Amino acid sequence: MRKLMFLIAGIILILSACGTRQESWHLVWSDEFDYEGLPDPARWSYDTGYIANQERQYYTRNRLENARVKNGYLVIEARKEPWKGFDYTSARLVTRGRETWTYGRFEARAKLPTGVGTWPAFWMLGENIEEVGWPSCGEIDIMENVGYDPGMVHGYVHTRAYNHTRGTQKGSSVELEQPWEDFHVYAVEWFEDRIDFFVDDTKYFSFEKEADEDDVWPFDKPHYLLLNLAIGGTWGGQQGIDDDIFPQRYVIDYVRVYEWR
Repeated sequence: MRKLMFLIAGIILILSACGTRQESWHLVWSDEFDYEGLPDPARWSYDTGYIANQERQYYTRNRLENARVKNGYLVIEARKEPWKGFDYTSARLVTRGRETWTYGRFEARAKLPTGVGTWPAFWMLGENIEEVGWPSCGEIDIMENVGYDPGMVHGYVHTRAYNHTRGTQKGSSVELEQPWEDFHVYAVEWFEDRIDFFVDDTKYFSFEKEADEDDVWPFDKPHYLLLNLAIGGTWGGQQGIDDDIFPQRYVIDYVRVYEWR
């Protein structure tokens, strides 16, 4: 009888432990940049040429001068040099065509460039951008920074209802101590009902789902990641470009994606 009681007690403990198992973040994709040379083509592609926002750089492809992995870091470098009719070169890496995700935690540990005219970003776009256009596809700006206001880091979302062209964008900012000198972790945690924004695990903004409508919440569809260093443009170039600062480097230690389960 005593053995039976111990057996029953053990089963109850096991079932209890299973029933109270806590959900948590699980790593499902990453680039630790533990290799040398060009960014891993299995993980990253490129947007090339002139893209948008009146930016002054030409985004190149497969060019070590603008995007390389060295000593455990991804370096995106903006250079002042003539290139195909432009005065600056840089790179814009994307996971489009490689990986997309719907919901999760997305983070990068990075050290930012600085100087008037720089505009680094770590962000996401809806995979359906070619079909529905921007901003209907949705945009999640995990981190943006402009060199004329170098200590401020910004996190925003853009949708058809809420975007900067209408002055209705949703987001917030946080001030850091010289983010061009030290690495910080920039992240969002994207759920079915909200997107939370973090720097070094401190949450500073949350965008909550207001309605089940694509105009306000296009964030129930796959998105891809982007890393880029723009020069000038409608935001980054508001106080001009200081040509004495180049080259400028956006240095990324890792990029990681987690699922909640």
